[in-house]
Amino acid sequence: MPRSTLAADAAVLAVAVVWGASYPVTKGALAFAPVLVLIFYRFVATACVMALAARRELASAGRGDILRGAVLGAILAAIFIFEIAGLALTSATNAALIISLCTLFTPFLEHGLSRRLPLGSVVGGAVVACLGVALLVGGLTAWTPGDGLIFLAALLRAVMVVSTKRLMSGRRFSSVALTAVQAATVAAVALLALALTQGVGALAVRAGAGFWGSIAFLSLFCTVAAFYVQNAAVRRTSPTRVGFLMGTEPLFGFALAHILLREPVTGPASIGAVLIVAGTFAGLLGDRRVG
Repeated sequence: MPRSTLAADAAVLAVAVVWGASYPVTKGALAFAPVLVLIFYRFVATACVMALAARRELASAGRGDILRGAVLGAILAAIFIFEIAGLALTSATNAALIISLCTLFTPFLEHGLSRRLPLGSVVGGAVVACLGVALLVGGLTAWTPGDGLIFLAALLRAVMVVSTKRLMSGRRFSSVALTAVQAATVAAVALLALALTQGVGALAVRAGAGFWGSIAFLSLFCTVAAFYVQNAAVRRTSPTRVGFLMGTEPLFGFALAHILLREPVTGPASIGAVLIVAGTFAGLLGDRRVG
């Protein structure tokens, strides 16, 4: 396997660890601010950092690249609205685990758009991973409205990965500039939605250093670094590989929710975690054979 592919895989796996930590951190931040306010501050900070880094490229960028970035940013905004709204209504553990269903959606979406069937081992790996999620959550009958919103976010994540590959493959628009446009779009969507529903006065948050520390972590590590890595990696490897590697995120979220929030760990949940890892790497091996 080329070194560039291995490096991309390692970087995406590191993103999965950071995103796993984002669930307990976001859960804590929601105690001080509503969903749209949290999204706005997270992404306006991200947009400022990335726009500064890519200011020359953005100034000379073509309208087509900006439009592509805005479309991906709109998808990203929907993902975070569903995901964080769902997290406000369910546990950090459930949120981190249900989101991994994107590992099932990604290969079917990618191969379906190409009018071909995914390899059996890819399908089998996705099914095993999803069975693991079912065990971790406690079965479909135990789902809450919050779990349903996380499910929709998982579906949109798969759309995001495949759309990024199709819209940006071969383009000269860098991952830094793309992330800047995406973040600015998410912040604009959040601000517009906030103005229409609660008023911009809701941006005045009374919170201490802990809340703003959470915003800094979510912006710099979970967004600036993570989306730059994902945007770069998906250009060097396949959407299915990225989807399966990101599927390890719930395992890290599961562990960190227990460590940071003291959410309980049960026997079925532990078995489910093992199935997620097994299914993820079965899918990766299958995709490697196709690649």
